[in-house]
Amino acid sequence: MRATLNRAADSPQLPALSGFESVQRYWDLDSKTWTAKILPGEFYVTQHEESITTVLGSCVSACVRDPRAGCGGMNHFMLPEDSSSGSNAWTDPVLGLATRYGSYAMESLVNSLLKVGAARNRLEIKLFGGGRILTSMTDVGARNIDFIHQYAKLEGYKIAAEDLGGTQPRRVIYFPATGRVKVRRLKAIDNRSIGDRERQYLVNLGKQQQDGGEVELFDN
Repeated sequence: MRATLNRAADSPQLPALSGFESVQRYWDLDSKTWTAKILPGEFYVTQHEESITTVLGSCVSACVRDPRAGCGGMNHFMLPEDSSSGSNAWTDPVLGLATRYGSYAMESLVNSLLKVGAARNRLEIKLFGGGRILTSMTDVGARNIDFIHQYAKLEGYKIAAEDLGGTQPRRVIYFPATGRVKVRRLKAIDNRSIGDRERQYLVNLGKQQQDGGEVELFDN
């Protein structure tokens, strides 16, 4: 299937930036662009005229670019559930272990952009996702939204656009070269498969928390 789509491409596939070679890319017939598909916990950065896509339920994606440097990227992250605290504030010290996943997702994306010439003061940020898709004691999507809003405020980033919350999953297609974003609300029938995937992802994150995590944060 992928080979068939590649043969239909109007332009050759340019090499991915170093470190992103393993991300799946395919020729999208509708947008006529090479497209990178990211999954929960992944991110992708490009300097080419290609798009990045993902499907979001409770997770959040930040689409970030530097128009002057001609680079941009997208991440896809979720905070682990933390039943030990009644607080939803990501700045709460009790939730520090959980929220480092969101911080890591943002810093990984931003630092990868800085490596290819972006500047923090020029970053354009657009946010998507955070729907109430999972049935749980806590609203995971709301916690993800609360995190990304407070993170952007503390880091001094201005949010250029956002489509957050609600009860429907979203398919997001981001075009870093222009900053254009296409968002499609998915039907309720899609909730089950997306919810199952995100529940498994939460389980995996919970195991990492118990093991001390596999995320290393850094200051810069």
